[in-house]
Amino acid sequence: MKSVSLSAYPRTLIKRSGVKKLRTARRVPAVVYGRQHPPQALEVKLQDIENLLHHSASENILVDLNVEGDARSKRLALVQDIQHHALSGNVLHVDLHEVAEAERVSVTVPIEAVGVPLGVRESGGVLEHVLFRVKVRALPRDLPEVITVDVTALNIGQAIHISDLTAPPGTEIIGNQKTTVLAVAAPLSEEQLAAAEAAATEPGTEPEVIMEKKEEGEEGEAGKAPEKKGAEKAPAEKKGAEKAEKKPEEKKAEKKAEKKAEKKK
Repeated sequence: MKSVSLSAYPRTLIKRSGVKKLRTARRVPAVVYGRQHPPQALEVKLQDIENLLHHSASENILVDLNVEGDARSKRLALVQDIQHHALSGNVLHVDLHEVAEAERVSVTVPIEAVGVPLGVRESGGVLEHVLFRVKVRALPRDLPEVITVDVTALNIGQAIHISDLTAPPGTEIIGNQKTTVLAVAAPLSEEQLAAAEAAATEPGTEPEVIMEKKEEGEEGEAGKAPEKKGAEKAPAEKKGAEKAEKKPEEKKAEKKAEKKAEKKK
């Protein structure tokens, strides 16, 4: 990885209001960390950071850091993290990690597929990009910006794993060697699609049909039940009606009997 020059300035505005003033002046707050030196608050020009990102394949950028007023002319550092605004995408903060020339460091780098797989060209397969980033370890100047993978010879059913990746000179790829990075899958044929659709619409396979039959049976039984209850209640209703009709006649008979009894006396 080639290093690029980056100028920075000691930062005195630490509080929230000061950081806001920096951003208004198109400056970005930054911090550089290192094992041999305490963290130092810095500020960099927004234009310089935007230029770095524009000309880099990833955010893994090696810089020759020049801090104004620092006794050391250059400090080798990696851009460890860049914070962006969620809506505007503007750069809000930069974290730098100071490294030594002879010290191996670990970073994650993107994986880029190159070419069109054989299974896609000739058999209509689909290229599946499973793993997008991989961790590597190397000396700072040996770190790759991106790892490219040639997928031209990949046929349907074949895959590329971490163990198949070619590490750049002086670089070690870290991770489970059996992890799939890229694969070519076969698309469903027209016959398979037609069979799946037919199975989904085949009569008698849907539970709703059975449920409808049960509901019809239940409605029929419910319809019969009231008829039986009505037949059972009918005699009771007739008896009540007969009693209601006999009561006035009984009263008249009783009155006649009473009159006859009085006449005999």
